[in-house]
Amino acid sequence: MRIWDEDDVRARIREPAARDPELERFGADTHRYALTRPLPEREIRTFEETHGIHLPPEYRSFVAEAGNGPAGPGHGLMPLTAPRPEADAEWAVDDEWREDRLPGRLSTPFPLTAPLPGPVRTTTERLTPGTLMLTDQGCGAYVRLVLNGPHTGELWQLDPDWGGFVPVSPGFHDWYTDWLTSP
Repeated sequence: MRIWDEDDVRARIREPAARDPELERFGADTHRYALTRPLPEREIRTFEETHGIHLPPEYRSFVAEAGNGPAGPGHGLMPLTAPRPEADAEWAVDDEWREDRLPGRLSTPFPLTAPLPGPVRTTTERLTPGTLMLTDQGCGAYVRLVLNGPHTGELWQLDPDWGGFVPVSPGFHDWYTDWLTSP
C-alpha cells in the first residue's frame, strides 16, 4: 500500500516555492524546495539491516516513494543514507547526522517514557539513542523520529536550551503534510 505519491508531493512543494521566490520562509534558503529522488528499496533495506532497525512505515515510505529530502520542515529533511552534499564541519547538524549512524546508536532503546519539557539538564547524547534526526530547526533544536519502544513513529523536538525533548507530531505523514500545507 502506497502512502505517498511522488508527483503529488512534488506538485505540493512547487506551490510554496512559487509563493516564496526569494526563499524567505524559514529554512527555504537551505533546502531551496528541492526534493531528491526516492531511494531504491535495496538501499533502504541495507540501511535498516546495517543499523538493526525497521524504519517507521510513514517515513520509510516517504524516502522510498516521494524523495530523500531536503525539501521539508526547518532547514529541510536530512538524507537517510549519505551525508548532505554540502556537509561540512561548520554545521552541527552534520555532526548529529554522523553520530546517529554510529554502530548500535539507532537500535538502542529510546530512553524516555514521557516528555521532558524545559531546559535539558543532561547531555543530549543520553536522550537521543533510538531516534533519527530528521531536521535542524535552528539554534541547536532538532526534530527526531523515534525508532523503537512505545513512542515508535512519533516525532519529538529536542531543544535543549529552552523546550526540552517533547513530542511534536504523532507521525511523519502528519508532520510533513502540515509543512506542505502551512503558509
